[in-house]
Amino acid sequence: MNQATIELSVNASARREADSPRSLVATIAKPLRLESGSTLAPLRIAYQTYGQLNADRSNAVLVCHALTADQHAANIHPVTGKPGWWSTMIGPGLPIDTNRFFIISSNVVGGCMGTTGPASTNPETGEPYGLDLPVVTIRDMVDAQAMLIDHLGIPDLFCVVGGSMGGMQVLQWAARHPDRVFAALPIASAAKHSAQNIAFDEVGRQAITADPDWRGGRYLLEGTVPRKGLAVARMAAHITYLSEPALQRKFGRNLQDRDRRTFGFDADFQIESYLRHQGASFVERFDANSYLYVTRAMDYFDLAADHGGSLANAFLGTKTRFCVVSFTSDWLFPTEGSRQIVHALNAAAANVSFVEIETDKGHDAFLLDVPELFATTKGFIDAAAKVRGLPDAG
Repeated sequence: MNQATIELSVNASARREADSPRSLVATIAKPLRLESGSTLAPLRIAYQTYGQLNADRSNAVLVCHALTADQHAANIHPVTGKPGWWSTMIGPGLPIDTNRFFIISSNVVGGCMGTTGPASTNPETGEPYGLDLPVVTIRDMVDAQAMLIDHLGIPDLFCVVGGSMGGMQVLQWAARHPDRVFAALPIASAAKHSAQNIAFDEVGRQAITADPDWRGGRYLLEGTVPRKGLAVARMAAHITYLSEPALQRKFGRNLQDRDRRTFGFDADFQIESYLRHQGASFVERFDANSYLYVTRAMDYFDLAADHGGSLANAFLGTKTRFCVVSFTSDWLFPTEGSRQIVHALNAAAANVSFVEIETDKGHDAFLLDVPELFATTKGFIDAAAKVRGLPDAG
């Protein structure tokens, strides 16, 4: 397959999932008023559900995804053919038990898997939005999710849960819609993006926009894909999801398919080959412009700044039950950020528990097989379900 054919294939896949996703889709006529002052209408939200909604609609769990994930949390992904990104957590008998709860997972606004985003067709022009899509924020993502929950006829959520950017959405839900969130579980997250994280995001965005095939964001119309730039952005970001001990244990300085150095610039080391694979595979499933939009949404997130400079003010009077989780080796969202959330919740007299899990798996631990995370999540959800009056596991 030549390069031109590959570009056409990637373009076709991106447009198909953006406009005709292989999931449920809600089309909402009511305009979504964005934090920037712009509006989006009609709004399309792509989502998946798992389990059954009970008679009084009290067992709904909203799962919020991280930066490069999507609505396919616990089903086979239609593009990659791989299990959903949280198949370890969602399912019968698992911490988010599909035998007990009705789980909703939606693609965020600005994403590329069917919710309105830069690869979606702009109804006013008949062409992809590209950079004509207004910049979106975490608050906008949550407001869109609230519109989806309204569309589904669910008055309030038993639990909102998510890791990383998903944890930001959890916090925004609890602050913006406190009467609609019974329990909140932010994992490996923070109430604001750090200067270091903004810096890493900017490196990724610059890699994309410096690629000649980006074409000022019009690559879908011009039949190109900024593959190299997007792959480099993914490679740089992926390093931040790992930890030095995990990298050393898995790769060390081992050579890739050779017994000596080449004294060239091919992928001599296993870690180089691994990162190149991560970058190349990412291009097949993610839209470059979406990467710009979603990273910018994370950069803008600062919950304290939105509440007079006091994070505690975001949660005053809340009745939501919280469990905040961090990992010892997570240097992208270190434990100190989670402690700040806990201190603010304590200052607001909220019901909060906090667990720091010992692991060397880094930020990505929330996606991996970490027994302590499963036990923490299950324990918190089971206890909250008991208070909510939901039946025990069968």
